[in-house]
Amino acid sequence: MSQDFYEILGVSRDASEDEIQEAYREKAREFHPDVSDDPNAEEKFKKAKKAKEVLTDEEKRQMYDQMGHERFEQAEKRGGAGGRGGMGGDPFGGGAGGFDMQDIFDQFFGGGGRRGGGNRPRQGQDLQTRLEIDLEEAYTGATKQLTVTRPETCDDCDGEGHPPGADSQTCPECNGQGQTTRVQQTPMGRVQQTATCRRCEGEGTLYDETCSTCGGNGTVQNEASLEVEIPPGVEDGQSLRMEREGAPGERGGPNGDLLIQLSVRDHPDFEREGDDLSHQHPISFPQAVFGDTVSVPTLDGDVEMDIPSGTQSGEVFRLEGKGMPRLRRRGNGDLYVQVQVVTPDSLNDEQREALEQFAEAGGEEVDVEEGFFEKLKNSL
Repeated sequence: MSQDFYEILGVSRDASEDEIQEAYREKAREFHPDVSDDPNAEEKFKKAKKAKEVLTDEEKRQMYDQMGHERFEQAEKRGGAGGRGGMGGDPFGGGAGGFDMQDIFDQFFGGGGRRGGGNRPRQGQDLQTRLEIDLEEAYTGATKQLTVTRPETCDDCDGEGHPPGADSQTCPECNGQGQTTRVQQTPMGRVQQTATCRRCEGEGTLYDETCSTCGGNGTVQNEASLEVEIPPGVEDGQSLRMEREGAPGERGGPNGDLLIQLSVRDHPDFEREGDDLSHQHPISFPQAVFGDTVSVPTLDGDVEMDIPSGTQSGEVFRLEGKGMPRLRRRGNGDLYVQVQVVTPDSLNDEQREALEQFAEAGGEEVDVEEGFFEKLKNSL
């Protein structure tokens, strides 16, 4: 048996909307896939989100309480074909084939649903934007300020689309129902289709004036400054979701969400592949021959790394746990350091003499004046 929405959020059946919202925020902090280590975090987060969406909508909650969890879930599947019954659209709005949640409710209870089904609240659209961050910010996490231009409820008409004192009349097209019904005779019998009234757009009422500020849309485009939390370990191309920061809902419905696609800038010292980083580090010829301890940069500060004697140019060393934080797991990736032996462009007399002796001791016949250092550089 599926878990009850109230049980998912851990609230009583008479919990207020504020209590439900707070319970959801706690669950989101615990099970958000970007921060949780729980292997079932994504599924638990989705369940909590769905529970919150139903229980904070007055009409949906009333239906849920009357129908019970199992019958409500069945009604959602029947009425949400092509919609968010598969978590894609509005699970309680009109779906493919003309199904409507109110029709399903009537099938179970013989009518008695809320009058004017076309007036039911609807969630606003999700919006998208982009945000560019540095690799260091992806490593440590960051709090970023973000400015977005988005539709917001018009203050002058409070989203109604008409001045407060505008004269009104009942829509003659739908008789104030907000929706129209068409009955069609088919070989399978009489088919009834219900749709939002086009004339009043589901309001059930017509007004003699429209708001001059929003032109009757009920929304205006405004710039909003938001603060977004970047969790450590995010990758280029990943998206973050800010709930209820999208477009305003219709007829008192909740706002949509804001999806933020992240772009991580290239770093001059590091290349990233998943949770691992790579870095090219120069060493001198004597360091490669005799070995040494060198200071290597990481995104968390410099660390010491041992260079064994006889190291070849291009050899790679692994510094465990010095890569990027793992977003959905504990710990960090690794840092792979490739050493490059640097050949000096110029030498003083003492250095030149020492290298001549080195070449002679190895039995090499090298014309020092005509390219010893070029040959040495090519041999490395």
